[in-house]
Amino acid sequence: MDMEIHTDGVYSQEELIKKGKKLIANGDRRFLDAKIDAETMSIMLFTSGTTSKSKVVALSHKNICSNLMDIASVLDVNEQDTLLSILPVHHVFECTVGFLLSLYKGSKRTFCDGLRHIVENINEYQVTVMACVPSIYERIFMIIRKQLEKQGKLREILEKEEKYKNFPMEEKKKAFKEIHEMLGGKIKLFISGAAALDPVIEEKYRLLGLNLVQGYGLTETSPVVGVGSDKYYKTGSIGKAVPSVKVKIQEKNNEGIGELLVKGPSVMLEYYGNEKATKEAIKNGWFHTGDLARIDEEGYIFICGRKKSVIVLKNGKNIFPEEMENLVNKIEGVKESFIFGKKQSNDKDDIKINVKIVYDKELVKDTYKVVSEDEIYKVLSNKVKEINQTMPKYKAIRGILLTEEPLIKTTTNKIKRQENLDVIEKSKN
Repeated sequence: MDMEIHTDGVYSQEELIKKGKKLIANGDRRFLDAKIDAETMSIMLFTSGTTSKSKVVALSHKNICSNLMDIASVLDVNEQDTLLSILPVHHVFECTVGFLLSLYKGSKRTFCDGLRHIVENINEYQVTVMACVPSIYERIFMIIRKQLEKQGKLREILEKEEKYKNFPMEEKKKAFKEIHEMLGGKIKLFISGAAALDPVIEEKYRLLGLNLVQGYGLTETSPVVGVGSDKYYKTGSIGKAVPSVKVKIQEKNNEGIGELLVKGPSVMLEYYGNEKATKEAIKNGWFHTGDLARIDEEGYIFICGRKKSVIVLKNGKNIFPEEMENLVNKIEGVKESFIFGKKQSNDKDDIKINVKIVYDKELVKDTYKVVSEDEIYKVLSNKVKEINQTMPKYKAIRGILLTEEPLIKTTTNKIKRQENLDVIEKSKN
């Protein structure tokens, strides 16, 4: 697109614009007068398939544009902003919140040179707004932390965090100016989506005067259902539903948790070629997300986990894997973890909680001064036992698997639960 002259049948943007202007000047109005049926399928996207096989989602112009306008009405993005694109554009979150939003609002769009260059790119391009996945924000946080440790400033910053924790965001920005300068000094808003964000990381950013909020959506909802903003947010929440979307909770338990249902113009047309799956997902106009959530009295939505991922114990208690994985992932040396239920007897309901831990061998050896595999297992096992002490007994993790092999994930870093369970099952045989 940056070429001046076309080669091998690929035309430059400059040439295409000139050609288009010439056609219009000569009276060719095919493009200007093109009729668009906003209600028919215009885009096909595959679901991430975290708990089952991927399905083909059929979306229309109306689906995408209604969601785009909703997002634009909630987020403070304008022609003065610069956005950084990191995720693949074929993912609906990046396509709508990133690519199309910048076009719609007239803001500048820049592209990341690779995961290793994120902080460098944010600085170089003077990025003001970014929408990305939790693992990227965790990576940025660790890069900043290591830089502060290297400079011998970490203790000072931690003390300052405590001092300014109740101050307004603008005051925090001034207090932590050197950290903002590491990120170009222009950051206005960070948006995290596509997977659950650790509330601790979210809070850490806010303590530094960096507006990090969560959004939530699905391919089937084009995608945004709810999103926080620089003015309206709650730690741990994905914000309130966007203007044209209605939400409700079905079959609430005693804690107000149930399946999140969504209704509105951004809900997909169908699962293409799969009438059965479509009817199971959309009932009386309400799309069943398969996600468990609760909504507080102010309308803020809190996602608790996937309905299909919940582990139900013999005593009827529910275990939300994502909640426990967040705790395990905080152990020094743990890269990621996967909570799963393991049958203890022929009784299918006799289930105990197990965890598969992906660890950094060199970091574990260096942190805990251990050498052998047995020592590594023992030290990480003891760390898990410490977590068990903070939870009710029924949530206790009873078994541990260790590996250096990464978990199977989607392109946006969501754990593919069924595929990881299959790997565990195969390893037993």
